[in-house]
Amino acid sequence: MIADMHCHYPMHLAAEVPKEPWRQGPRLASALKNAHPRRPEWLEELRAKAVQVGANLFNLGGNRWRVSLDELEGGDVRAVFSVLYEPFAELDLDESYGAAPEEGYFDDLIGRIDGVEQDLERQDPAGARCEVVRSAADLDRVVDAGKIAFMHCVEGGFHLGGDPDEIGDRVAQLKARGVVYITLAHLFWRRVATNAPALPFLEDRLYRRLFRQPDEGLGELGRAAVRAMYQHRMLIDVSHMSERALDDTFRLLDILDQETGAEPTDHPVVATHAGYRLGSQEYMLSPGTIHRIAARGGVIGLILARHQLCEGAEVLDPDDPAETPRILRRHIDSIRARVPGHTNAHVAIGSDLDGFIKPTMAGIETASDLTMLEEPLRAAYGGDAEMMLSENAMRVARWALG
Repeated sequence: MIADMHCHYPMHLAAEVPKEPWRQGPRLASALKNAHPRRPEWLEELRAKAVQVGANLFNLGGNRWRVSLDELEGGDVRAVFSVLYEPFAELDLDESYGAAPEEGYFDDLIGRIDGVEQDLERQDPAGARCEVVRSAADLDRVVDAGKIAFMHCVEGGFHLGGDPDEIGDRVAQLKARGVVYITLAHLFWRRVATNAPALPFLEDRLYRRLFRQPDEGLGELGRAAVRAMYQHRMLIDVSHMSERALDDTFRLLDILDQETGAEPTDHPVVATHAGYRLGSQEYMLSPGTIHRIAARGGVIGLILARHQLCEGAEVLDPDDPAETPRILRRHIDSIRARVPGHTNAHVAIGSDLDGFIKPTMAGIETASDLTMLEEPLRAAYGGDAEMMLSENAMRVARWALG
């Protein structure tokens, strides 16, 4: 089986116009009816259309999505770290660049969690194919039954809003809903954590000129989020972070360890969709960062985007599916050489499918193609292949789910 540490299953829902916007839904009406005004229908339609256009340009295209329940089953994916991301929270067009997050973003995030669960229930009302899990016991039970275990995850610390005093309570709410990690940084600076360039159509130097960031790592919101996630046993995902943000994060974790008397491995850190820095992209992980993640017992999920994974990998033919396992082995072997004990205990798959990563690695068009990774990895690594395909990711998921 495969565990995918970064899978954008919910993205197709962002391209659909809700028949009844979630703010009027029965589960949340009493709590939120006065918190955030309902968006007009024309704006809902415009937002959905923009996501559809973006998907055609930067995803699979043709109004097709790479991830679905059928595709996941076909790809032998049994543990799905299902990534919630609200594009118009990060790309808020009525806010200036670098503005603090709005409080309503968190309402939207909770609504999206409800939407994902309702969507899965609609497709599988008897729960015969999948379940959303909120405990380690449920994770193992669902996977052992041959079903797909969905775990909620969040990409972008801006979803937590702009009030640092509210972040602890919001992380606690997400923990109760089964969220296993938050990727604090993302594509643009929103006062949480400075980010590494990750837009494939902009080289790093040009990105830094166009989207200037302050000379800092974690902002006040980011520090509050790290403290809250540490307290509530939620995985901190350091993907997308700048080098300065990485330094600030690991330094703060060391302080928290000292305050609580914990060992570093008591609080794992993950980079769910990245890889070894074979080239020059800051987005990819340096040897020092890899060592820090491994020292905390963490895991690195290998992204399946060509822009990131192929750079510096001496690719012979990027369109040849036979090259994909070879490039993965380059990253796996490079990571193993940099971790304590030179073990494969810190590598997993973090595809980023439906995360607008066109083009993907050759042969990986949809989630059903992930099964092509199994036999080449088993042939190359024997029993260690199961660690990389699922066991490493399952280990940190169990930690977060408790």
